[in-house]
Parts: sequence; C-alpha cells; structure tokens
Amino acid sequence: MKTILNVIWLILSGFWLFLAYLAAGALLCLTIIGIPFGIAAFRIGVYALWPFGYTTIERRDAGAPSCVGNVLWLVLAGWWLAIGHIVTGLLLCLTIIGIPFGIANFKLIPVSLFPLGREIVPSDQPFASR
Repeated sequence: MKTILNVIWLILSGFWLFLAYLAAGALLCLTIIGIPFGIAAFRIGVYALWPFGYTTIERRDAGAPSCVGNVLWLVLAGWWLAIGHIVTGLLLCLTIIGIPFGIANFKLIPVSLFPLGREIVPSDQPFASR
C-alpha cells in the first residue's frame, strides 16, 4: 500500500517538492556557512520525494551546533516551510482521497521546522539507529 501511495504522491506533488528543496539546497551550498543548511534541505527533499514508510527521529548526538542552526533555520526559513505544508495538508484533507497525502504533508512539518539533528528512518524500525 505504501508503494502505491508513494507513486501517487510522487506524481502529484512529491517530485515538485523534491525539486524545490533541491534548488534551495543548491543555493544554500554556495556559501560555506550555508552548507549544513543545504545538506538539511537535500535530506528534506529526499524525504519529501518518498514519505510513506519513513519517519524522522531525533539524533541524540547532534549537540549545540545543530540547536543553534535550528534556531537560525526556524527564523529564516522554517516558519514559511511549515506554513506551506500546513496549508497544503489542510487543502488535501478536504477530500477523502487526499487525506493520506495531507497527513504526509503534516509529517513534513517537524523536519521542515527543525531539520538539523534529525535522521530519516524506515517506519518499521524507528528505534534502530539509537
């Protein structure tokens, strides 16, 4: 079932989200300071490409630099990304067929708010990397 949902997601919105996060990551990687944020954008893009069957977990070894980076990300880009995912998720939830895709958009909110110090893992083993 998750493969079917992923293919439909990919065709309808996942590919475009992936391209947008890929472009943002490429722009962020132009400066040395932006490289960690660019890598985080690439990670979000891959997660947005194929969200069903995966989840995000917090890395316990992330440390203070990821906390500072998350605050910068939240102020500069995180709010706008989260608002976009909330609006898109609510619009998708207006139809019964769109509810799983709305939920997938809601799954992208935490990682779009605080991308540093997170890891994407399969849903059936969320505690495997700890």
